[in-house]
Amino acid sequence: MPLAILYSRGRTGVEAPLVTVEVHVTNGLPSLSIVGLPEATVKESKDRVRGAIINSQFNFPVQRITINLAPADLPKEGGRFDLAIALGILAASGQLPHPILEQYEFVGELSLSGALRPISGILPVSLACKKAGKQLILPVENHEEAQLVNHATNLPAESLLAVCAHLHGQKCIPIKPRQKQKRVPLKQTPNFAEVHGHFHAKRAFEIAATGQHNMLLYGPPGTGKSMLASCLPSILPSLNETQALETAAITSLCNKKTNPHAWFTPPFRSPHHSASATALVGGGSHPKPGEISLAHNGVLFLDELPEFDKKALEVLREPLETGVITISRANKQSDFPSRFQLIAAMNPCPCGYLGDPLGRCQCTTEQVNRYRHKISAPLLDRIDIHLEVPRVKLNLIRAGYPQGEEDSQTIKQRVNAARNLALSRTGKANALLTAADIKSVCPLPESSHQILEQAIDRFGLSHRGYHRILKLSRTIADLAHSKTIELNHLTEAISYRKLDRTPKSKYSH
Repeated sequence: MPLAILYSRGRTGVEAPLVTVEVHVTNGLPSLSIVGLPEATVKESKDRVRGAIINSQFNFPVQRITINLAPADLPKEGGRFDLAIALGILAASGQLPHPILEQYEFVGELSLSGALRPISGILPVSLACKKAGKQLILPVENHEEAQLVNHATNLPAESLLAVCAHLHGQKCIPIKPRQKQKRVPLKQTPNFAEVHGHFHAKRAFEIAATGQHNMLLYGPPGTGKSMLASCLPSILPSLNETQALETAAITSLCNKKTNPHAWFTPPFRSPHHSASATALVGGGSHPKPGEISLAHNGVLFLDELPEFDKKALEVLREPLETGVITISRANKQSDFPSRFQLIAAMNPCPCGYLGDPLGRCQCTTEQVNRYRHKISAPLLDRIDIHLEVPRVKLNLIRAGYPQGEEDSQTIKQRVNAARNLALSRTGKANALLTAADIKSVCPLPESSHQILEQAIDRFGLSHRGYHRILKLSRTIADLAHSKTIELNHLTEAISYRKLDRTPKSKYSH
């Protein structure tokens, strides 16, 4: 038959849509044309494919070859279609059997020698192929990552010649069973036992880790804000397999490898304050995920928060609420998951020493207000915990706490126990509770309601702030293994909204 039909996978956000590769060989002047909205790298595949076929000792047909990549309205990019195009040419020219091709999907870039090179975004391809019930033939370098998908049938091949030998039944590519991944503990991670003092801060981090709450640390420079934030991963609960796959799929799109022995560890991203809005949320002519998506199911730490460009900070508002970022371009729209926990740190003023007994602030009131107003009220409203980090007494830094500092492993046990209570109740962390969930799992007695409403009126909190206080109270109650939210749980949650109730007079000199 002069027509061959094969299947491959494209890329749109974190999805891998099916691409049908149709190859037609007919008499006429020798030529090779590719249609179906191919980008430059796809158009260049004609030269890679020709060299790979000839150097693999096959005959390249001296005829008119037309290759259609369907659907035609889906932009095609990268060298991922090389293998399917080469096999289609061989099948249409009678050098490969047709019927067997329907059982497989093919991805991989070809070198001129016929060797297969890895592609980016293999995890979404493996997931989609598994759902379609097809076997996936892919480059050897992509196999370990693709095997993270349970029950997926992936056949790793080193070259075009090896794939053809398999399709002819001469030398089959063995199916390697998926090895069970072990949960490897974090290595060389800062431990809360290394932090002397800061008992109030450690308590707040325990609450944040349990309920997946956003947090803002503020205080003079050198008080340990960054150190505390770097210790957070040591007490975070491990990811389940579904979460780990989501996170690994995003990492795969950025052409980065996921460590298969530590992929249950929540990601921790810490971009520099010079990062642009595109670097934070993603973008480009071919949309790629940004820092907030790479931190999906993990932590995004923004140190020196007011030093970030204000426009870059404002784009965080929507994904903080929805857990998804949509990047729109003229010819496509891509959705990337971005359910991250925001941890931020800032100084109280530009010089950092406002209210610090060991430093003398030289900032004017106008400078201080301008500095703080770089963080808009809507963004601040989405942060559950506002934590002041003061200086620790020198004798405590030198000798440490007499009874010893509590280590991260002990804190993590309490975090896991409280998180499991929330998961058994609603199937999600408390920070992700919906308005309907709050009504059912965060009831308050009338006396507590009155105190909360007084706090809302006095500090001028929004309805979002009202709900976030209730969710934070629920987390504090879970840590105390209390079925109901008691008054002390509510008042502690209210105490963490300090920046909402800080009067401007605090910044006067």
